[in-house]
Amino acid sequence: MAVMAEASTQQYRQELTVQPQNLEHIRRIVGAYLRYWGRDEFVERAAVCVTELLSNVHKHTGSAACVLLLQISPSGVRIVVSDESQDLPVVREPNWFAESGRGMFLISKTVDAWGAEPTPDGKDVWFEIRASNKGAA
Repeated sequence: MAVMAEASTQQYRQELTVQPQNLEHIRRIVGAYLRYWGRDEFVERAAVCVTELLSNVHKHTGSAACVLLLQISPSGVRIVVSDESQDLPVVREPNWFAESGRGMFLISKTVDAWGAEPTPDGKDVWFEIRASNKGAA
């Protein structure tokens, strides 16, 4: 599915080989871009969700290779992680006593929208955090 970007959309794209030890560095990059774009209020939620998506690449795909895409626009931020696996993530009721299995549930409760779409080379998993309308009548 093609996504149309707003005319004022800015983006950052990075090809990655995900390793647990580089997640902190990637979170810093995401935070730096969001702050640069004046979206400090998105940093915490975006960092948590990016970490989860990248951890899923590392744990659940046959390859640690992926692409991270940040797109900022007046309406918010859209973050996409593309990997080589055709397996789409599933949100399920988490077992709070298990060591894993809560990631997509937490993402679904943290962001304004999320989804996963097959691509010719694997899949895109994305989420959006939208700007609040504070002060709007």
